[in-house]
Amino acid sequence: MTHDSESPRAWRAVLEHVERRLLDGDLLPGERLPGERALAADLGVGRSSVREALRVLEAMGLIRTASGSGPNAGAIIVATPGGAMSALMRLQVAAHGFPVADIVRTRLILETSVAGELADAASGTGTAPDLDAAERLLDAMDSPDLEPAEFLALDAAFHLALAEASGNQVVTATMAGLRSGIEGYALDGLARIDDWHATSARLRSEHRGVVEAIRAADAAAARSRIHDHISGYYAETFPETTPVNA
Repeated sequence: MTHDSESPRAWRAVLEHVERRLLDGDLLPGERLPGERALAADLGVGRSSVREALRVLEAMGLIRTASGSGPNAGAIIVATPGGAMSALMRLQVAAHGFPVADIVRTRLILETSVAGELADAASGTGTAPDLDAAERLLDAMDSPDLEPAEFLALDAAFHLALAEASGNQVVTATMAGLRSGIEGYALDGLARIDDWHATSARLRSEHRGVVEAIRAADAAAARSRIHDHISGYYAETFPETTPVNA
């Protein structure tokens, strides 16, 4: 039961509940949160408090929301909570402090290194990488019901999952901070895509190819595939800019 006279900070209870479930692994990227009515009933708060918490979670880059009543409605998990370094970088990205080309160049430097190191680890020279989270996101991206914005949010989460699998906390924090910027320029480029179905199919195939190269311990292929994947989307959606190399 909900109450109009509840504390004006009741939304914090919702926020803390969702963050705790994310940190505990009860909610995973690619999954949907319960609906507003269910959350309000479970936590004993008003639906307005639930909506306020969802707005905060979306601003933090943890969920992506869609209105309506169909299968795509509600909030989908796109990330897990990060640290202060990531939060500061997200604020800088949100303030448009980083040019898109610089974000892409940084991605190429970081992600080609991550892919190569994961492949090296898969060869037996280190701890075998745990790619389960990344593959769950790929499975979620296979859903034909996803809107482009949801797909791209999961896409950004997939790249973050690879960084997390590397075990490098600085790289992971950097990627987490850049995630909203990555998703932002990917969304901005949607208008320049003539055939979203073909592009999304290609992106899914490229993602799978990167994971296959990592699992095959082929570091050169893993680095090449992630580089071509990142630079290819950028070239397709921002053709007027200078090509990005790394």
